[in-house]
Amino acid sequence: MSGIDVTLPLPVPPLYDAHQHFHFDQLTPHRVAILAGLQAVGLQRAVVNATNEEEWPVVAALAREHDWILPSHGIHPWDCGSRTAGWLERLRASLLADPSAGVGEIGLDRWIIDGVRPDDPRIAGIRVAPLDEQGEVFAAQLALAAEFNRAASIHCVQAFGALFELLQKSRLPARGFLLHGYGGPAEMIKPFADRGAYFSFNIELLSPRQSARLENFKSLPVDRLLVETDAPTKPPPPEMNRFPLSPATDGSEVNHPANIAVAYQALADLRGVPLEALATQVERNFLRLFG
Repeated sequence: MSGIDVTLPLPVPPLYDAHQHFHFDQLTPHRVAILAGLQAVGLQRAVVNATNEEEWPVVAALAREHDWILPSHGIHPWDCGSRTAGWLERLRASLLADPSAGVGEIGLDRWIIDGVRPDDPRIAGIRVAPLDEQGEVFAAQLALAAEFNRAASIHCVQAFGALFELLQKSRLPARGFLLHGYGGPAEMIKPFADRGAYFSFNIELLSPRQSARLENFKSLPVDRLLVETDAPTKPPPPEMNRFPLSPATDGSEVNHPANIAVAYQALADLRGVPLEALATQVERNFLRLFG
């Protein structure tokens, strides 16, 4: 995208990734290179989000191994149709076992109901839950986040009205919640912020088709601003990719978590502020929300 300079000298200010998936299979073969890249860019902490029951112990184990990982456990809306009996009590136990763990990735997704192609490999073998069922699973998890005052990491696609209605009805964690990779309308930013929302920027927003969403991040309240990679998904375009990785087995591109540095620089340029000033503010915001 013209006007955004993603060159970045090293070392950089302390960086924080508000949302990623270090445990996903696409990143496993690259862990040595990833850890070196994260050290090079000055990553301090990253929230690593489990999306289903099988992932909760995997992320917990990685958090014990790497002190930069903040674990977060939840049932993603894509996975809630495949949850097992007793899932909520197991989630409660996972949160009680680790006082640092957040709740997420949780949320609502209308696209997987109405927009996905039936032959999309991403839904192979799963039962797609209707929106009301997604809402029930989301509300139960949000109640746990409120009970334990853990940060909730929320996924929302094409369901922002329904999400806001649920947030209005629900008790919320006092520390707040994250709308990761915020893609909602500009007019909903203040109502969400008034309920405790933070909003994270990722590189996907730099694509031309995301121009409206990108515009939101020019004026988002500075005290609610965070940065994410959503790695291994949402890689930067090739000319911006400072940390390329070989494709996944299915041929898809893989986003290196160290591209958090690219996201920070792009957001600083978008908002017209020095990188150091942005990093200082994002650090405050991250620590306020996630501890």
